[in-house]
Amino acid sequence: MESGANMYNKDRDVVNKTEAMALGKTIAAQLKCNETEDWIQCLRRADPKDILKYENPIGSYPVFGTEFLPIRTQQAFNEKKFNTDIDLIAGITHDEGSVFIRLVTKDPNNMTLADFHNGVNAFESVGYHNVNVQKVTEHYLKGVNTSDTAALRTAFSALMGDLILGCPTYLFAKRFAQTVKESQSVYFYELLYASKWFAKIGGCDLKTMGICHGMDVVYVFGLPLLYPDQDIEDIWYSNVVMKMWTKFAADGHMDSDWPQLLNDEPMGAPKVHGLDPNDLSLVLKDPFHETCDGVWADYFL
Repeated sequence: MESGANMYNKDRDVVNKTEAMALGKTIAAQLKCNETEDWIQCLRRADPKDILKYENPIGSYPVFGTEFLPIRTQQAFNEKKFNTDIDLIAGITHDEGSVFIRLVTKDPNNMTLADFHNGVNAFESVGYHNVNVQKVTEHYLKGVNTSDTAALRTAFSALMGDLILGCPTYLFAKRFAQTVKESQSVYFYELLYASKWFAKIGGCDLKTMGICHGMDVVYVFGLPLLYPDQDIEDIWYSNVVMKMWTKFAADGHMDSDWPQLLNDEPMGAPKVHGLDPNDLSLVLKDPFHETCDGVWADYFL
C-alpha cells in the first residue's frame, strides 16, 4: 500500500452520498442529458474527458455507505469488520505534499505567510473537512522563519503531505497492525532517496520539493533497468528494492534489517524502515510521533 489509504476525517468523508449524487446530476445537466431519460445511462455514453472536467483537483475519492464500501474505515477497524488474514507493507515518500501544494496555493515558489494561511483554509473546498486550522498552523509554523519563502513552502508541503497521504497511510497501517499483529506481518517504510533522472522528468525539483510523491514507484517497478543510460546506483538500488518486495509477496516477511511496524517489542515504539541506498539497515524509531500520532491523531481517529 504505497502512499495512500481510504482513511479520512473521522466525522466527515471527503464526499458523501448526497454530494456525489448532486455532482452526478450537475454533470449530467452540463452535458445536456435529456431530463426524460435515465441520466445514469446518459453519463455512461459521455466522453470520459468531459466528465473529468468536474473531478476534485487533488484526486478521486470513494463514497462510503454503498454496496462497494458499506462502512467507513474507522468503523471497520473499531468493529473488526475487515479481512484480518492479510500481511501488509505500506509506506510513503519523505515529501508527499510537495507536488500537490500548487492545487491550493497560487504561487508555491513565492509563498507568503498569507498564502500559507489561505492554503490551509482552502482544504475545506477540496473536501478535507474539519481541519483544526489554528492547531495545525501552529504546529507546522513552529520554529519556521515566516519571512523565508522556501521555509514556508517546505512547511506547507509537510502539512499537506501529512493530511492527504502520509498520516492516512501510516495510521491505517498502524490500526491494522494493532489488530492483526499476533497473526500477521505489517511493515512500514519511508523513502528518503530519489533518482535525479526520474525526478527531473516527473517535474520534481529535489532541491525545493524533496522526495516527491511517486518516487518509490521508480525502484519498486524497476524503471532504472528499463531506460538507457541510468545511474549505476539507481540500477543497483532498484534491484535491492524489487528483491525486498518480491520476497514479501512470496512469504509475507522481510529480512531482519526491516523490523515490523509494531510486532518486535511488546511496548516498543513504532519502527519504520528508511529506504535509502546509503544505509540499507536504517530504522526510524517512532518518526511520526509528533505529526500523525500527535497533531493529526484526533482528526483521523
